[in-house]
Amino acid sequence: MLLKEANTRLTQSELAHLGSGEVGYIRKIRSEDVSRCFPEAPEMDPNLDLWALFGADGTPILLTDNRSSTFFKAAEDDLKTVSLH
Repeated sequence: MLLKEANTRLTQSELAHLGSGEVGYIRKIRSEDVSRCFPEAPEMDPNLDLWALFGADGTPILLTDNRSSTFFKAAEDDLKTVSLH
C-alpha cells in the first residue's frame, strides 16, 4: 500500500500546494539572499547569521537573527516544521 502511494503522480500545481498552510521550513539564509526572498527588508550586515521561515510553497514568512523566533512563529501560525537537507 505504501509503495502504491509513493508512485502516485502529482501535477505541478498539486506539488506546489502540498502542505500549504500546514507545513513550513526553517533555514539559515545569507545576507546577500535576503533581498531576493524578502524584497522589503533593509540592507543587511553581511556578517549577520539570519534565519528565515518559509511556507511549504516557498512563501517567505519571517526573517530574524534568532533561530528560536522562527519556531515560535511557526507554532503561532499552526505550522509543522520540517528539516531540509
